[in-house]
Amino acid sequence: MDLAFLHPLYEHPGPWASVYVDTSRHTADTPHERLLTAAAAARELSRQGADEATCRAVRESLEELRHSSEPHGRAVFARAGEVALRLPLTRSPDGSLVRWAALPHAAPLLELAGEDPVCVVAYVDRKGADIELRGAFGRQGAGAVSGRPWPVHRTSSSDWSERHFQLRVENTWEHNAAEIADALAVCQEETGADLLVLVGDEREKRSVHERLPKRLHALVVEAGHGAGSRLLDEDVEDARAGHVRQRAERELERFRAARAPGDDGRPGAVEGVPALVEAAREHRIDELLVHPDGPDAHREVWIGEDPDQLAVRRTDLKILGEQNSWSARADDALIRSAVATGAPALSVTADEAPVGGLGALLRWA
Repeated sequence: MDLAFLHPLYEHPGPWASVYVDTSRHTADTPHERLLTAAAAARELSRQGADEATCRAVRESLEELRHSSEPHGRAVFARAGEVALRLPLTRSPDGSLVRWAALPHAAPLLELAGEDPVCVVAYVDRKGADIELRGAFGRQGAGAVSGRPWPVHRTSSSDWSERHFQLRVENTWEHNAAEIADALAVCQEETGADLLVLVGDEREKRSVHERLPKRLHALVVEAGHGAGSRLLDEDVEDARAGHVRQRAERELERFRAARAPGDDGRPGAVEGVPALVEAAREHRIDELLVHPDGPDAHREVWIGEDPDQLAVRRTDLKILGEQNSWSARADDALIRSAVATGAPALSVTADEAPVGGLGALLRWA
């Protein structure tokens, strides 16, 4: 996950209010329930020590969601009476999360606003295709392809004139499949889509698939259900989830391999808070791996005003020359360092996580 969008959270010192709310429920009572959620979040921030102006800013921002149709949720980050960042979520949080701390509590974003693979979905038939884009926030039309309209249907006769007609049908199919493939290649390049999902009869899907540029073949998924099936949405979501899972598996395999010492006797990956803190201070984190519920994610570290002012013990910061220091969660402190140095981050599950739940691939040995 590219963390560049989090830069506004580290342009000013804290403390910060971080609030995550669920907007997946949509009923007649939803507007009233969301107003209650906004008021409850403001009260909880106040209880944790937030100033009145920041509590009010968060409450007003959440109240604006009372009629929102966002399908998953929203994260709001505020300080000094102003909201600095509002983010729609790609997954619904488990209830509301409210925190007032020295750093923004950005770690949940790795899971709740993480990778959102964009799919180009093509509804293919012999005459052309309708194209749409799909992501976590729904779908939108992306155009249509109209191929040659005639002839597209075979006959059952076997005399010469009919065989000639059959050949013309085959030529029409091939021409239309090529037109669709060209349009999909352009659409993928313009949108940067992660997947191409083909919907239609087996022969039509295969014809388009074969005519796509080779660079796109690995992105193609042929849906098992047609446009009229209620299971098509599941096909698309399975494809999106599979894409995220495969990418995570590749990065984890890199991490496991890099833990072994290289030719110089030093590993290319580390885990555990002390090693990660040292790597962050030296700007060596190439990719951060986080299991949000891992024990090290909650571990206390000490931070200064700058992202590379980070230590396991408060006294270590004084040795580094930092006079002001605050306690922070290890995951949030490491994410701040990753944002400052342009390193991405990846949310991993408990079964896949590094020891303690935190790890990193290193930039150089």
